[in-house]
Amino acid sequence: MDAKEGTGDTMDYLITSSSPSHPANHICSLCRNFYTLGWVTGTGGGVSIKHGPHIFIAPSGVQKELMQPADMFVMEHSSRSYLRKPPVLKPSACTPLFLAAFDRGAGCSIHTHSQWAVLVTLLIEQDALRSGTPLADICFEIEKIEQIKGIPKGRGKEGMLGYFDRLRVPIIPNTAHEEDLTQSLEAAMERYPDTYAVLVLRHGLYVWGDDVQKAKTQAESLDYIFRLAVEMRSLGLPWVDQEILK
Repeated sequence: MDAKEGTGDTMDYLITSSSPSHPANHICSLCRNFYTLGWVTGTGGGVSIKHGPHIFIAPSGVQKELMQPADMFVMEHSSRSYLRKPPVLKPSACTPLFLAAFDRGAGCSIHTHSQWAVLVTLLIEQDALRSGTPLADICFEIEKIEQIKGIPKGRGKEGMLGYFDRLRVPIIPNTAHEEDLTQSLEAAMERYPDTYAVLVLRHGLYVWGDDVQKAKTQAESLDYIFRLAVEMRSLGLPWVDQEILK
């Protein structure tokens, strides 16, 4: 054990609070909410919150609707050392991907297995195969949808996207192990510096925000948009102006 690491018993003060907004409590309530939405079924998905120098991370292999504050891992951001590790649980495999968002200034990062996100990636994969375009050169694009206003313009930019703006969400290929997605995720962040989300082919979505409220709002807005996009495609409706596509 690293010198800075502690067991759940010795470092419980880090996750003990009566405040609903304390990260250890907030992650539990978010996971229960996301479970009802079908985003984190079968122990999949995860949530992490950065609070000061500390990062609170939901564990691996725990049913999200049953999660308790005592299940939380706590890491020191600067050193990447665990300050608190529940003795019988494993760290989330999403941790390096959450850290990629925190390293870029995020305050909360969310990973969902939303069916709508997965279906959108399947449609994009189909488009890429038909056109012969490498998946790395394609992203999800949609415009003239009111809910786009729930997505910020980009880091360091004031305001939200507008109705006439085009929303772009990059997509990366899936891997056998979650942590192996990290390099591709970081590359997508560099290629699309204004993005607050990355789709993972046949897998789900990573989304982050400056704080918990913004990350949650963006996750909800994107899920609405992905569902709408799937329905639009089934009706033969384009995601972007057909004139622009010509």
